[in-house]
Order: sequence, then C-alpha cells, then structure tokens
Amino acid sequence: MALIVQKYGGSSVADPERVKRVAQRVARTRRAGHQVVVVVSALGDTTDNLLELASKVCRRPPEREMDMLLATGEQVSCALLAMAMHGLGVKAISFTGAQVGIVTDRAHTRARIQDISAQRIQAALARKWVVIVAGFQGMTRDHEITTLGRGGSDLTAVALAKALNARICEIYTDVEGVYTADPRIVPNARKLPAISYDEMLELAGSGTQVMQARSMEVAKRYEVPLHIRSSFSRATGTIISKEVKAMEQVAVSGVSLQKDEAKVTVCDVPDRPGVAATIFTRISDANINVDMIVQNVSRTGFTDVSFTVSRADLARVLRVTRRVAAEVKAGRVIHDDGVAKVSVVGVGMRSHSGIAAKMFQALAKESINIEMISTSEIKISCIIRKDQAVKAVRTLHDSFELEKLGKSSARK
Repeated sequence: MALIVQKYGGSSVADPERVKRVAQRVARTRRAGHQVVVVVSALGDTTDNLLELASKVCRRPPEREMDMLLATGEQVSCALLAMAMHGLGVKAISFTGAQVGIVTDRAHTRARIQDISAQRIQAALARKWVVIVAGFQGMTRDHEITTLGRGGSDLTAVALAKALNARICEIYTDVEGVYTADPRIVPNARKLPAISYDEMLELAGSGTQVMQARSMEVAKRYEVPLHIRSSFSRATGTIISKEVKAMEQVAVSGVSLQKDEAKVTVCDVPDRPGVAATIFTRISDANINVDMIVQNVSRTGFTDVSFTVSRADLARVLRVTRRVAAEVKAGRVIHDDGVAKVSVVGVGMRSHSGIAAKMFQALAKESINIEMISTSEIKISCIIRKDQAVKAVRTLHDSFELEKLGKSSARK
C-alpha cells in the first residue's frame, strides 16, 4: 500500500458532474489499497469571479481581505468532493489549509509555506479515510488566513507530498501531460513522456500553465516525484524527475509563452554604485518578483534600466518605482504592457551550441523584433510584441522540429 497525493485543478472540478467523476477516480485509487490525500482547486472560474466581485466593491482591496475572500473557493470544492466520496460509500474528510497545519509567512496573496504539521492528515489516514485538503491556502502563526498565489494548489500538493513522504504526487489537469508547446497554439505539439525538474521549472517560470513555478522549486529541492496527467482520461501523462537521460540528446524540448508580462523602464538613472541595488531592494520589499533586467551602457553619466514583471503587479510596481526613482534623482518611469515573453528550454543546451543563433534567426526571418534577452544554462527567453507572440511560438516550434519529440496524444 502506497501513499499517493492527487491534485485536481479547477477545470477538473468545474461542475457537480466533474466533481463526481473525480470522486470516482479517487475511489478507484483507494479501493486499490492505497492511502489517498487529495488537494483541490476552486471550481472552474470561481477565483476569477471572486476577484471581479472584489473589484466591484473596492478599487484597491486590502490584501488581507482578498485572502479571506479567495480562500473560500477551495473550501467549497473540498467539501463537495468529500460529500461525493461519501455518496460512493468511501469515507472521506475535508480540511482547510489551516486545519492541516500549513503555516505560511505574512505575505498576503503570495504567501510562502514555512511549515506543515500534517498530524490531522496522518490521524485521518490511520482511520482509513480519504483526506481532502483545500489547496492554495494556509495560515500565519498568528492565525491569519493566507493564499499562495496563482496556481497555489500545486504548491499545496507538492508540499504535502514531501511532508507525508508520498510515493508520488499526481497533478490532474485538462491536458494529458507536458507538451512541446501549448497545443492550443501549436496543433502538432507533442506530449513528452518524461521531463527533468530543471526543464519543467524553466517552462513553468516562462509561462507554461501546467505547473506553478514555485511548486516546481519545492519538487526539485526535495525530489518529489510528479506525474502530470489528465483527469478526463486514464492515459499515462508526463513523469517529472531528477534526470531524463534520453532528453539530454535533444537541444530544445519545449517552447513556452508568457503573455501577461509588462516592461518597466526607469530613465536617466545616475550611473553610480548602489543605485540599482536601491531600486530593486524597494521592489523586493514590496514582494514583487522581477523577471528580466537590462541596463543600457552609460555614456553621459546616466543610464536606462528596464525590467519585466507580471502584468498583475504592474500598478504596484509603478507606485514603488516612481517613489524610489525620485529618491535617487532618476528621470521618468515608463511602462509597456503590450509585450510577451517567448522561451525555448532544454537540458541539451548544455552540450549543444548555436541554439541562441538559431532562435534569433528564426524570429528575424518572420520580422519579429527582440526587445530584451535573458539566458540561463538551459533556457533562452526573448521579450517581443504581444501581437506577434503566437507566430513566434509556432515559428520556433517548427524551427527546432519539436513535432518529432515525444508521442502524439489525443487532444481533449
């Protein structure tokens, strides 16, 4: 008998019929003799609906109250799933994140997990119950409700799998695994049978919606085995593990797209030591994550500094950046939310040369201008115009012949 953690996303529990279908899948796993801990997201578009509701009553809602509101979505779905399990004759119990001892820091709307006690989960498993946990949420040490950011249910599942020493963490979604590109953009994208933690972390951080980037950081750090699969079929999905030797011979294994990017430029920054540190420390103190950074060469004692953030953080980062720009006697702060980030990822880049040149040539051939470039050992990212994003993804997928990778998989 193994302990298995299963996570079901919002599309998997979008309505009562899908909730009952998930209950049947969980029941099969339990009747096979396994202990099961289930993490669920809010039903369908619940989180977006709650965000819209908040915007109608307050232009800038306090983040603490946003967490109070948003945490209710997952509580609904976990309770409904527990009811559906009872309807099948399977003993099940639902818990909030706070009830199972998920302790976080105080960064409302983007909290980080600090500790998990899991004693209530272990006690329920000992009684042969299926445990259902509301994803995306936890509490501070002084009992404030917090949420873990977009896709935070993935983080809940991975963290629980680590805390409980689960044999595997299964992530159920509306696609059958990890693809060489988004199959909604590239019809001939291929499902990868396996991928490394490093590659999946880079893809998640570059816009692939299958897994939250922070959850992949935890999975990689603690080597939590993951299986990405569809909740609408029984097909084998994509295994994410430490090493995938077969993929090391492949230069590029995937193309990802992030369309919710925004670029901010601080003009006429004094070119002296410590100024950049001051700017980005203030941004960090506001719990805003910066992605790409480019500083122009100084020719007159001043320089321009450009960086990208999530478009959701744009209003906050502009407020912070304008204040600090005035303090360091920089010029105006401008922004552009008409950009997107396209990336190519592959562990094979470590041993294959010419990947950047091939990427830039492919984009140039389609008259796609590159505004910013960022690289890591296994990833190259470019900021381009958002209206050219889809063409860029298709172009790069064709240029690197990614349709030859993996196995074809029926699209749902």
